[in-house]
Amino acid sequence: MKKFLSILLAAAMLLSLVCVANAESQLAGTYDVTIWAPEAATALTSQQVKAFNESNTMGIVINATVEPVSEADAASNMTTDVEAGADMFFFAQDQLSRLIQAGALTTLGVAATEFVKTNNTAGSILAAQSGDSYYAYPLTADNGYFMYYDKSVIPEEDVDSLEKLIEDCENAGKNFSYDLENAFYNAGVFFGVGCHSDWKTDDNGTFIAIDDDFNSDKGLIAAKGIYKLVSSPCYVSSANPDFESNSAIVVTGTWNYGTILEQLGDNFAVADLPSFTVDGTEYHIGSYSGCKLLGLKPQQDAVKGAALNQLAQYLTGQECQSQRAVPPADGGLGWGPSNKAALEDPACSNPALVALNEQNVYAVPQPNVHGSWWDIAKVITTDIKASDGSDEALKAALQKYEDSISAVFEMTDEMRNAFAVIGTVNGTNWDADLPMTADGDIWTSNEAYEMTAGTEFKVRQGKSWDVAYPADNFVVEADGTYYVQLNAADGTVTLVEAE
Repeated sequence: MKKFLSILLAAAMLLSLVCVANAESQLAGTYDVTIWAPEAATALTSQQVKAFNESNTMGIVINATVEPVSEADAASNMTTDVEAGADMFFFAQDQLSRLIQAGALTTLGVAATEFVKTNNTAGSILAAQSGDSYYAYPLTADNGYFMYYDKSVIPEEDVDSLEKLIEDCENAGKNFSYDLENAFYNAGVFFGVGCHSDWKTDDNGTFIAIDDDFNSDKGLIAAKGIYKLVSSPCYVSSANPDFESNSAIVVTGTWNYGTILEQLGDNFAVADLPSFTVDGTEYHIGSYSGCKLLGLKPQQDAVKGAALNQLAQYLTGQECQSQRAVPPADGGLGWGPSNKAALEDPACSNPALVALNEQNVYAVPQPNVHGSWWDIAKVITTDIKASDGSDEALKAALQKYEDSISAVFEMTDEMRNAFAVIGTVNGTNWDADLPMTADGDIWTSNEAYEMTAGTEFKVRQGKSWDVAYPADNFVVEADGTYYVQLNAADGTVTLVEAE
């Protein structure tokens, strides 16, 4: 693998020398290319590659095989075996660091970096960056959230006030679904009061520091805002489109637009997130804004690598992003563009994207975060919900959070490299890492666990989600008592029945 990565690094360095001025003579030819895209996007991606072949003036012909691989699976598959991975792949921005560390991403050259920085929104540009370098092309800027609501229950004049929305739901016996026991959502409350949590990586994608002030006077205000909702009987920790099961409000994203529109019909309505009041001051709830990115695998053939960059710039340019942004009802995907020109295209608009853009005024671009942070931050809400809401109890929850973050940088190499089982195993609920012991590449759980059919788990490294197997949860098929076993060489997870 080291030899392979050295070859790819040399090829990437050579690629940076290919001049745009003489690209036509350098790049003309036919290239076999494998592209991984989410299943919903495979047909459109194939059409767009065909359009690139017909429109480019450089003589490039892409013979593309477009395979349906989700953003999460693409990152896991690439980091498991870079050499066998796709030439181009869609992935979620929080996977950037692990892909860099695996040698799965080409470092963009000067011209490619300028293309990214010139054409895209600030948050999506940041999403493609690690250290001083850029590693991917922004595809979307729609991985954020806002509020869907049932306007037969919620008056429009109440949508700006968290307190009024809670009252409306309680009076109607309806649910307020907001996944505050998920760090992706609860962090937004802290951002809304002016807090920050910024992880710093080096050029290798390694996390080296964090600047975080959740445990502060401002953080206490956010904790009080969270307590207002989670202490209400109307609160449900969910981002599922469940208006058919008693919700009047669901905080979620554009990916649920079609389902919720169908569920609510004439009662469909959307808005940005509300404000809450603490000690007479209003604070608008913030959020994360995030992206999908298009990554290129380093190529041994520098000329092919340069041709792939031309294709990537076409696929992430205004025309293709506008095509993907067309609402599903009109034959598109409804993906929100990162391309600034595509954002201005009225044909791409739908109510969900309008609400998202209104909320993005209060959003923080989602940076690369350490994989353990998601588990650490979600516990803030768990502890707030279990508290009595007093300042003392809320401060204790925030101090626990700060202590857990500090512990990330105190881990030994042995702890960072160790695998463990996490899931609904042995009475746990995705909240405990069950230890494993290694014998070469084979890791085996220290105990055999009684599991019923349907039990789900993963095996992860270093109490983090940066490296976790399998890509989808492992689901136990039959009742039994099992050891969990991982082959770290290929990421295969199996069960071994206890004797």
